[in-house]
Amino acid sequence: MSIHNGAAVEEKLPPLKLIPPPTESAPEAAPQPAAKPERRRLREGVRVVLADDRTRDTYRYIVRHGAYLAGGASIVYRRAWDSRSTSRHERMQRTAEAAGNIEEAKEWEERAHRFRQARHQRRMEMLAAMRQAPKAVASGAVAGAGLLLLLGIALAWANGDVKDVITPAAFFVDLIRWAFFIGSVVWGPAKMALPALGLFALWRVGQQRQAAPQWALPAKQRVEGEAITPSIVVKAFRDLRIGELKKAILAMEDGAASMLSPIVTAGCGVEVDVTLPSSVSTDEIMAKRRKLAENLNRHEHEVYVSIAPAARTVRVWIADSGALDEPIGPSPLVTDASLTADYKSGRAPWGVDLRGDAVLISLFQKMVLVTGLSNQGKTASLRALALWLAMDPTVEFRIGDLKGIGDWRMFLGLATILIEGPTDDHVISVTEMVEDVFDEMNRRLQAPEGTVFKPLVCIVDEAQVAYGSGARETYIDDKGNVKYGAPYGGAKATSRYFRAVKGIHDQGRIVNVLIWEGTQDPTDQNLPKRSREGNHIRAALVLGTKSQAEMALGEAPVEKGAAPHKLRQGYDKGQLVAAGEGVPLAPGQVSLNIRTHFIDGDDAAEVAERAKTLRNRVATLGRPQAVEQRDELADLKTVLGSEDRVRTPEVLHRLKNLSESYYKDWDGSRLKRVLTDVGEDTGTYKGYPVVNRDRVLRALAEHE
Repeated sequence: MSIHNGAAVEEKLPPLKLIPPPTESAPEAAPQPAAKPERRRLREGVRVVLADDRTRDTYRYIVRHGAYLAGGASIVYRRAWDSRSTSRHERMQRTAEAAGNIEEAKEWEERAHRFRQARHQRRMEMLAAMRQAPKAVASGAVAGAGLLLLLGIALAWANGDVKDVITPAAFFVDLIRWAFFIGSVVWGPAKMALPALGLFALWRVGQQRQAAPQWALPAKQRVEGEAITPSIVVKAFRDLRIGELKKAILAMEDGAASMLSPIVTAGCGVEVDVTLPSSVSTDEIMAKRRKLAENLNRHEHEVYVSIAPAARTVRVWIADSGALDEPIGPSPLVTDASLTADYKSGRAPWGVDLRGDAVLISLFQKMVLVTGLSNQGKTASLRALALWLAMDPTVEFRIGDLKGIGDWRMFLGLATILIEGPTDDHVISVTEMVEDVFDEMNRRLQAPEGTVFKPLVCIVDEAQVAYGSGARETYIDDKGNVKYGAPYGGAKATSRYFRAVKGIHDQGRIVNVLIWEGTQDPTDQNLPKRSREGNHIRAALVLGTKSQAEMALGEAPVEKGAAPHKLRQGYDKGQLVAAGEGVPLAPGQVSLNIRTHFIDGDDAAEVAERAKTLRNRVATLGRPQAVEQRDELADLKTVLGSEDRVRTPEVLHRLKNLSESYYKDWDGSRLKRVLTDVGEDTGTYKGYPVVNRDRVLRALAEHE
């Protein structure tokens, strides 16, 4: 309400509403189509172009030919500089010093001195010639003019025309005019062609020397690796990221040449000894093997680092790039049909070392262990030794193959026992075989002194099956309770297999009783410590870890550079690291890398057939036969009958008729020992050795 001219005037207000009136909404903007950002499209386009093979080929082509041109210019410049300076002499002198060839270094120094003297003499002669040049030019001009005048006089005299006096001079002037004319015509194109010809010449030099990065060269021209020189070795050691080593190298006045021995060719590579500064240990270098290989432009498996005999020195063997991937030749057992073996003095051709030299192994009284990961050539490596030894007809084999797929089947007719199979029953048979070999060893040890025994080699392949087996002897006692005897397999001291193997390791070599084992993936469970350390030759193919390498070879060889765990699984099949007696090691060397000869199944069968022709074919048994038990004194009483005395040879003959299998190896000394063990002895009658019946009866009574 408001007051207007003294009268109240009522205003009309809009009605109050609790719900606000609807507001008119602005029309919604039409959705814009999602546009792909230009930058993203550009990036994807560039990525597609760069990923295309044609782009890569074009890029390689441009870089390659550009590098040819730049490299050719650098080479020509270096040649020109070398021809005008002593840089080449100094370079060769440093190389000779680094190689330790002092005489050659002195010779290059003398050559540089003579070159400087000759260069100085030429410069002095050039300065003198420049002072004499005006006189020489004037003298030449006068002499030339005089010669032309004399020719003109002679020509005028001959023709009778005085005008001919100037004819030679006029001809010479015309010749000069034509030369200038031809030069003016040719100079234009030549001025354009000469730079192009020069660039082509530089490009050609670069192409011939392949002065381009390896990745830019055509595939057929690429060569990995480069020649090993002292400077490359020093640079590789300098860049190992060992601070003390780098400081010491940079501080050496001779460019670290004194660190290196002469680089010598060693098979398919080179070898060099590197003496380290006192602040750097050999362990630091050996731990950097991969980095060292990369610095030398090699793969890790192409560089081997070991400790040299000299103090604080490492020996580095560097393979030619790709050389270790080339196959080696066949085994002499395959190529030489006349090859024979001698257990005592011979050496088995096992393969070649990294230098390509043949590796010959002595097996005389040697226990052998070969281990590695599965399917890396373990069985073939072990079998190669056995095939060579089979060429000696005096050697007896007893073989247990706990894989059982025929890897050793060619020894049928060679081995007296061949067990094949992976089950517990086969483990039991192999255990009994090894125990029989152990018993044979004990019988030989008790034989009279001086007795000569034929070699007996027991081979157990896939021995981890025996060490891991839980097979046990089960029997029922008098009360009907089930009892368990000692386990056949296993790695504990109660294992019958382990005890027999360890017993053979301890004393078998003395009487030519040996055991060879092949096992895979060694651990303390499948290859006990006491068992693996009883072997004279220990060899390992590819292994997974350093700890496995130490189990296989021992800690000392691994600490000094043996590295079967650095071999490449699947690529280095048949290559092993061997240590121990019988392995041909240089003084101070503790292990040897061997690329073993592979003898496939057909070739192995052929070699085995040749071995069978050298010996009497034997009936191979599938499991050891039970040893016949006999009462030897009772047998003596039986063969003597009622006679008071019988000559010893006749007694032996009667015993063999009684049991050929048991008494076939008996002789007089063995017969004598039967009686002396119970306090009796054989005797003599009229100078002949005899066995007295009374003494046998007393011995029998004492024995009972």
